Amino acid sequence: MARVMVYPEKYASRLSQRDTQKAIKLIKDTFQVKLAEALNLDRITAPVMVTRESGINDDLNGVERKVHFTMKEIPGVAEVVQSLAKWKRTALGKYGYEPGVGIYTDMNAIRRDDDCDNLHSLFVDQWDWEKVITREQRTTGFLMETVKKIVHALSETNDVLKEKYPMLSCEVKDEVFFITTQELEDLYPELSPKQRENKITEAHKTVFLMQIGDKLKSGIKHDGRAPDYDDWSLNGDILLWNDVLKCAFEISSMGIRVDEKSLREQLEKADALDRERFPYHRGVLDGTLPLTIGGGLGQSRICMFLLQKAHIGEVQVSIWPDEMREECAKNNIVLL
Repeated sequence: MARVMVYPEKYASRLSQRDTQKAIKLIKDTFQVKLAEALNLDRITAPVMVTRESGINDDLNGVERKVHFTMKEIPGVAEVVQSLAKWKRTALGKYGYEPGVGIYTDMNAIRRDDDCDNLHSLFVDQWDWEKVITREQRTTGFLMETVKKIVHALSETNDVLKEKYPMLSCEVKDEVFFITTQELEDLYPELSPKQRENKITEAHKTVFLMQIGDKLKSGIKHDGRAPDYDDWSLNGDILLWNDVLKCAFEISSMGIRVDEKSLREQLEKADALDRERFPYHRGVLDGTLPLTIGGGLGQSRICMFLLQKAHIGEVQVSIWPDEMREECAKNNIVLL
């Protein structure tokens, strides 16, 4: 089902298109440095495509179709990445990273089955990051401390941005409110998962919603998650209250990654035990891949939020339905 577009009343961009482009560069230049410093990350290069046979492309919710093609001189099928969660962990093992140190990269993906709206595009750009941890750090406490560091890096970036562009008034609340999906369902059992997110984020402004992927007491999932990268008991989404669109605004999906026990349990729940044949899954199960924490931070999402834009197409170039372009133009939303 297609998502619903929102057209804020009397919307006007606070920056010209030229200043918007300059501000996007300032945000990206600033935030990635602060993120790397906060989490002790090295910047590395990453693939745009992987082979289907590697099993390393991410399946997201398990139903999205991957963009794929055959090659002139190489047998098999190549796929455009949907995200890099499994690839990053493999890279950390291959490059010999030790606990306490990690990597980040620019991830560009195509998600052909996404429904376009204010927040969603067929083109996805993220800072994908991954860090080696010890088994003792596979705790909720360590996850929460990592989230606090990311939010603080974002808050500092916002301060730099507003000093340069004082006409911006976005606020990033540095204090994070932590809650699990089950606690949220218990709090608002009559609401849908998305309505619950809106309710709690409007109240607390910066929220980390934990434990996403498994079924709740009601028998439903708060949201889908692939079974083979996040540990569903040690993951979550960073949500900010978007005052332009009046909704919860996800900037990151992240978590402590599966170990051998949680991987097998989650593959069984997802009826996906056949994936154990892939090199990545075997590496987790036999312990040859390092234990890690990681996630993705939406580059366009963060720019859109800090620049107080109404549509993600104001900060990235993508393909949009003709009717959406027409309606956006009528409502003073200029898509790039």
